[in-house]
Amino acid sequence: MVTRAPNWLETRLATSEADLRGAQRLRYRVFVEELGGDGPLVDHAARLERDDFDPVVDHLILVDTRRDPAEGDHVVGVYRLLRGEVAEGFGRFYCDEEYDLAPLRASGRRLVELGRSCVADEFRGGIGMFLLWNALADYVLGHGIEILFGVASFHGTDVEALAPALAWLHHHHLAPPELRATARPPNATRMDLIPAEGLDRKAAMTAMPALIKAYLRLGGVVGEGAWIDHAFNTTDVFLLMDTAAMSDRHRSFYQDRRREE
Repeated sequence: MVTRAPNWLETRLATSEADLRGAQRLRYRVFVEELGGDGPLVDHAARLERDDFDPVVDHLILVDTRRDPAEGDHVVGVYRLLRGEVAEGFGRFYCDEEYDLAPLRASGRRLVELGRSCVADEFRGGIGMFLLWNALADYVLGHGIEILFGVASFHGTDVEALAPALAWLHHHHLAPPELRATARPPNATRMDLIPAEGLDRKAAMTAMPALIKAYLRLGGVVGEGAWIDHAFNTTDVFLLMDTAAMSDRHRSFYQDRRREE
């Protein structure tokens, strides 16, 4: 069955200050109000989740065109995208604080970092993420991206409670050594807290955030170790997708988008 989007939803790159503020307002709702995060540039008075990467990244946004941008709530989904050449000019990726990215830089492949992904509550579990992923596929094709990566988060910092899911990722989805980023101390923690033979797949997957499961279905793999982000009240894992290593079924998602153009 073909999923059809309502004509009042559109995906595009942010092009204005109103778009940027809409993205930051949505991020505040999700990362600060829902998940309890904070940060040095967060504007609580204006309800904006901001940081110093915002001026240099591309913001891929999902827009409800029925809403007035002047009201600041027209952005109902967002992906923040930082291409390798832009990060080189800026001096770093966001993930550099949490993970050693030397293997990725040494690969010589075309990179894009994904971050701050979120969808408004009323659009979750439906068409919203589907539209963002289709737009992301177009972006990947248009820029010749070979490796997509970023951190994805578990809510909370109790590693013992997250041990089954973290250990499942480590034992079953670890990235190849030549592309394996490693969590940086002092916030790094091991993921292999439970031996492989002691894991229950159903329990591990039940505790896995939906976004991480979506990456795994597309052939995503993880880095070595998790990183405890106390400011955002999350436990982060490094996720990577190598378009050359995708199965034919997964890769066709991108190729189909090209044939449709």
